[in-house]
Amino acid sequence: DTVAYSVCISACEKGHQWRQALNILSQMWQLHLQHDTVVYNSTISACEKGSQWSAALRLFAEMRWSGLLPDTTTFNALIRACGRGWQWERSLCLFSK
Repeated sequence: DTVAYSVCISACEKGHQWRQALNILSQMWQLHLQHDTVVYNSTISACEKGSQWSAALRLFAEMRWSGLLPDTTTFNALIRACGRGWQWERSLCLFSK
């Protein structure tokens, strides 16, 4: 059920468990459960808290490929992730896409 998986990803974000958040998102894909912007935002935020800027950017690309529209929360998490990884130049590119 999508809601249960979303809650788990959100808990992973709060617990700084980025690997687990990515695993749960992967399971959602395998089970053909619906993804939404909130699920991606939570997973991107989990990656940000784990200083995993490249994973956050990959999730952003996957999100866009899936046809989901990013929101302010998405961009804030990506900017923070890039900042933590000293990749602030990459965050500037987000606004040119």
